[in-house]
This record gives sequence, structure tokens and C-alpha cells, in this order.
Amino acid sequence: MDFDFITYEVADRTATITLDRPEALNALSPEMIRELRTAYDAAEADDDVWTLLVTANGRAFCTGADVGEIPEDGRVVYEEPYLSTFPQWEAPQEGTPPFRTMTKPIVVAVQGICCGAGLDWVTTGDIVICSDQATFFDPHVSIGLVSAREVVRLARALPTHIAMRMALMGKHERMPAQRAYELGLVSEVVEHDRLLERAREIAATVNRNAPLAVRGTRLAIRRGLDLPMYEAEVLAEAMRERVVRTDDAKEGPTAFMEKREPRWTCR
Repeated sequence: MDFDFITYEVADRTATITLDRPEALNALSPEMIRELRTAYDAAEADDDVWTLLVTANGRAFCTGADVGEIPEDGRVVYEEPYLSTFPQWEAPQEGTPPFRTMTKPIVVAVQGICCGAGLDWVTTGDIVICSDQATFFDPHVSIGLVSAREVVRLARALPTHIAMRMALMGKHERMPAQRAYELGLVSEVVEHDRLLERAREIAATVNRNAPLAVRGTRLAIRRGLDLPMYEAEVLAEAMRERVVRTDDAKEGPTAFMEKREPRWTCR
């Protein structure tokens, strides 16, 4: 597929989506958002894709919404008639992957500045790593805007007082990569020049596992986060019961007993 503001490629069962508007620090324009949604849908629908990898070109991963594209009244403009589609009734998602509805895991590799709506990939990605040159902050209050879903998500990923500090300090304080790792915002800090290589290694490792089991596990965790513990346990067991009926669930133990690598068919 050809895009103007992102690149999309599939190799080794991984779809790599690269934000590619470096001259604008990968700020999200409406056109870029449309391209991202097309890419997410393509990856989710492609049987040859088992894992998504999101990264970026340039010195910024993503600096949030393109301020020059924000209407004077601050309202989000939709192509469809007002309130005629479900997304218009939800909080604007901008570049956020459809993490609540998709099944395939998302690896995120942050190589530079990550702020505003760029933080959405950090808080909704499944495995997030970053370069030692990455920095994180939330500039909304510094430009007169309320930090909304971005900081609400941050407050679920970080201690409340840390998320509050980031939100209220705005652009005047940045969290370095090592601090993000210490707080659990990212799971690994990598030398800058090795970031993409390491992200691909992680995606390849995920892809060595049974893909339907990976998806069921991901859904159990994601959906369970919004439930009380007992309901989350029941949901997870329901996912297990569905996957246990698949060919891959039989292949795994067979390969183990035969002392060979399993041959997953995603069936």
C-alpha cells in the first residue's frame, strides 16, 4: 500500500507501521490519521500478519496533534454528518490503534520525542520499548488545552502523582528514557542505533508462539483490566476454552513430546 505520511511493510509475519512526517515531528494531521486507520485495518485483516510494530522516522516519535490543523473553536471535524457514526460519540482517538477491538499484539518502539497524543501508543501498546534518546512529556496545559484521554490513560499506567506531575508541568519538564523505564512506562531502554533491530527481535519472539494463544492471552489481559478480578478470571478461562479447540493447541504438546519446533497454522 502507498501512503504519504506513513510507511507500511509486512515481513516475517510482522506489519511495520512507521510514522513518516519527520519535518513536522510526526504531528498527527487528519490525512495521517486516516492513513494510520487504514494500516491498522489492513494488518488486522491480513492472515500473514501476526504482530504489529509501530515506530517512527526522525527525531520525534510523535508530538501529538498538528496544532496548525486544530480548528479555532477546538472542535473535531468529521467527514460524516454530525453524530452519525459511533466514533463521534467517543473520545477522539487520533493515532491510537484500535486496541480494544483488535486481536493482534502491538509492539511500539519510541525513538525520540513522544508527547501529547503520541503518548497514546505508549499507554495502549502491548510491548513498549524506547531508545536511550527518547523523552516523554504532555504539553497540553502549556498551550491552553486540557489534557484529556492522554493523561487519563497515563494515570492508569503510572502512579497518580507522577501522571499528575507530567500533566500539570506541561512542556516545562520532560521524562527521560531511564526514568520511564524505572516507572514501568516502557519495558526496555535500548541503544538508539539498535532500537528497530531490537523491536523486530521482540516481534519475532512473539511470533514464535502460537498466534491464536497469543491473541487470546492479549484479549484476556486487555479486557480483564476493566473488570473486577472474578469476572476477569472467568473471561480469561473462556478465552482458554476457545483456543483449546484449535489445531495449534494440539500441535504445541505434540511438538514438545517430539522434541521439535511447533508448526503453527493459526487454525
